[in-house]
Amino acid sequence: MSSMRATKQILEPKPSWLTQLAAVALAAILLAGCGSGSKTTNSKTGTTSSPPRKASAKTHSTPTVHVSRPPAASYPKVIPGGLSAGSPAFVPVAKWHGQTVAWIAHLPSGVQMLSFDQHHLTLHLHSGTLDAGASGWRFGPEISHSELPRVVAAFNGGFRLAVGVGGFESNGRVAVPLRAGLASIVTYANGSTDVGSWRGEVPAAGQRVASVRQNLTLLIDHGHPAATVDCVSCWGATLGGVVDPARAALGVAANGHLVWAAGEHVTPATLADALVHAHVVRAAELDINPEWVAGYLYAHHSFHSPPVPLAVVQGQVGIPGEFLVPWSRDFFTVVVR
Repeated sequence: MSSMRATKQILEPKPSWLTQLAAVALAAILLAGCGSGSKTTNSKTGTTSSPPRKASAKTHSTPTVHVSRPPAASYPKVIPGGLSAGSPAFVPVAKWHGQTVAWIAHLPSGVQMLSFDQHHLTLHLHSGTLDAGASGWRFGPEISHSELPRVVAAFNGGFRLAVGVGGFESNGRVAVPLRAGLASIVTYANGSTDVGSWRGEVPAAGQRVASVRQNLTLLIDHGHPAATVDCVSCWGATLGGVVDPARAALGVAANGHLVWAAGEHVTPATLADALVHAHVVRAAELDINPEWVAGYLYAHHSFHSPPVPLAVVQGQVGIPGEFLVPWSRDFFTVVVR
C-alpha cells in the first residue's frame, strides 16, 4: 500500500514555479474585476460596503430677463416745433418709425414749403364731390379710413376741371381727357410720383400709370421758371383781380423729393423763385385764390383716434373739414407706404 502511494507521488507531475505564478496573477485579475472599486471588504467583520458617492455638481440656470419695450408707433408723428421753426431752410417736421420723412421751410416771401421723401411716402389723388365726382374713384372726396392711420399731409388740387386747362385720370378711369404738353402730376403703380409735361418728360417708359392730374403748363422746367412767369393773367383768374392771391404748386426736386409750395399773397414769379430755391427741376401750379389753397399736416396720438389737422400756410383761410369730411374739389394726400 505504501509503495503504491509512493509510486503515485512519483508519477504525478508537480506544478512548476511559472504555473504557480500565472495562477496567482489570474486570481488577482479576477478579484480586481469583481471589486471594480464599487465595494470594500472589512477584513475583521467580513462585511462589504459601497464607497460614498460624490455629490454631483448642481447646475444653476440664470433666469432670462425680458425687457419690456413700448412698440414702435404705427402712425407717423409730427415733430414738435417744426411748424413754428420759421427757418428758410428745410427742417424736419414729420417722422415715420424714427426716421424723418418730411421737412418744412418758411421763406421771407411768405411761401411755406413741404418736402416729402418718396422712399417712405406716396401721393394719392382724390376726387371731390364736384371735381371729379364723389363716386367710383379709388380715392374719393375725403381722406379714407385706410389712409387715416398713415396720412402725413394733404393739400389742394388744381383748377376746376370745367375751366378746360387740365385733365384728370385715376386707376384707368377718366374724368377729363389728358392733353399733350400740359403740366402733369403723374403717380405710377409703384407709388412714385413725377412732374413733367405730358408726352414729354412723363409718363416714363415701361411704368404703369396710377393717376394723372394736369393743370396749365409747367411753372418750372429744367430748373428754371417759365418764360411767362411775369404774366399774372397767364396763371389763372384771380378773385378781385389782385396780382398776388393765394397760390400753390407741386414739383419734384433734383433729389427726387416732392415739394409743395404755397402762400396767401404770392405772384407766379415769387412762387417759382421759392421752388427754384428748393432745387425743384419741374413743377406745376395748382389752384389759386384763398378759398381753395390750403395744406395740412396731421398729428397722430394713437392708432385708433382720428388725426388732428395742423395748418401749414400762415394765415390760410382753410378747407372746411380739413379734408377729413367730403370736399367739393380734388386734392392730394401724402401717406406712408
